[in-house]
Amino acid sequence: MTVIDANRMHEIETRYPEYFHRSFRQRFGGLMILIATLLYSLYAVWFFDLPKLFTEAHWERVGIYLSQWVSYDVQPEFRIEDDGSIDIRYPRFSPLGDNPHPDWLVNNPDGSITVSISGTSRSVTVSKSETIVTAHGVSVPVDVSSGAPKVVGPVPGWMTVYDDNVLADLGFAGNVSISVDRVKIRKRFIGWANFIFDTQSSFFDKPVGEVVSLIVSGPRIKPDQSNLSLAFDDIWNNSEWQHGDVWTKLFQTIVMAFLGTLLGSLTAFPLAFLAARNITPNRLLNQILKRFFDFLRSVDMLIWALFLTRAFGPGPLAGSGAIFLAETGTLGKLYSEGLENIDNKPREGIKSTGAQTVLVHRYGIMPQIVPVFVSQTLYQWESNVRGATIIGAVGAGGIGLKLWEAMRTNANWENVAYMVILILIVVFIFDTASNALRHRLMGTKAH
Repeated sequence: MTVIDANRMHEIETRYPEYFHRSFRQRFGGLMILIATLLYSLYAVWFFDLPKLFTEAHWERVGIYLSQWVSYDVQPEFRIEDDGSIDIRYPRFSPLGDNPHPDWLVNNPDGSITVSISGTSRSVTVSKSETIVTAHGVSVPVDVSSGAPKVVGPVPGWMTVYDDNVLADLGFAGNVSISVDRVKIRKRFIGWANFIFDTQSSFFDKPVGEVVSLIVSGPRIKPDQSNLSLAFDDIWNNSEWQHGDVWTKLFQTIVMAFLGTLLGSLTAFPLAFLAARNITPNRLLNQILKRFFDFLRSVDMLIWALFLTRAFGPGPLAGSGAIFLAETGTLGKLYSEGLENIDNKPREGIKSTGAQTVLVHRYGIMPQIVPVFVSQTLYQWESNVRGATIIGAVGAGGIGLKLWEAMRTNANWENVAYMVILILIVVFIFDTASNALRHRLMGTKAH
């Protein structure tokens, strides 16, 4: 066991004062950060009233919206006429077309109609005097022969009785609304209805094999147009999914992001040389340009889009202009900081040979900054593809506006899902391509 005397101990303390004479910040800094984080979290919970927010939120709507992203419904209505007959009606623009004859609807010999909601476990039988709803292992008759619908027997938990109608909730499969003179059924299906051909198409409701046969070798449906051209027109001009308009708007979004980023980089590049202190030794000009960059990027791209849509009207021009202004500020700051951090030795060496300023910049600066500048520009371009979608929602054109219009109806969530998936695919492609280019320029391997 080694014994350290007082002199040796004093010598060690003198040599390593950071371990023996630590400041208050060093001793309690970590604890203070932890306490500050905890206090801020408690403040945020109080300020945003998170308990009330979570208790009053409509969490059930999340499941409804998600189900509507991947499904569609058919809504037949059964009207009980005065003579006891049942008239079947479908909404206008029904996914089944103008003359539907679904196999899940059966006309019984006694004049009643049975609708299979989900196989045999959930069904509805409509007659002139009563409607029988079968679900969850029980059949519940609803008498409609009197002035108001009346449930015969005990009312199950999945059925709600109102003054003039009875609502049966059958879960994801759909629901049934029963009144005295009509029964409305909502039957839900997994998938996207009429995604390829709409109800007005000549190929609507035909099997895949028959469609392929018609396109490849079948007789012309329209004498003046080939079946292949007709099929493409029907897909492109699908009235329900609007593929042509969606893809056109998506291309507009990509062009907006590319054009705005390109113009912003071309404008920021020369300005950055004037803003860099080590390139242009003019303090006043440096500060003016740097504050100009701060101003352009401090105003969010969305705000620029709002200004420009008021000036030029809605459309991709306003979107491209908003990206251009925001990117001029962002790239100008990045470029100027990159120039201020270059190694001055190559530049000074070329300058000592008596070369002109242009040649000094070309051979002393450009080789150092080009990979970094291109990498930063590619990243901003990739980011602006996402940003262009958001600013489109305020009228700046592109797919963002179409996405917002679909969301506002609160009924076309499958169209919203379609456009969101397209946006994700485009962002993924641009992200992958941008990463590959950046790593190649920087001489590193992509992971």
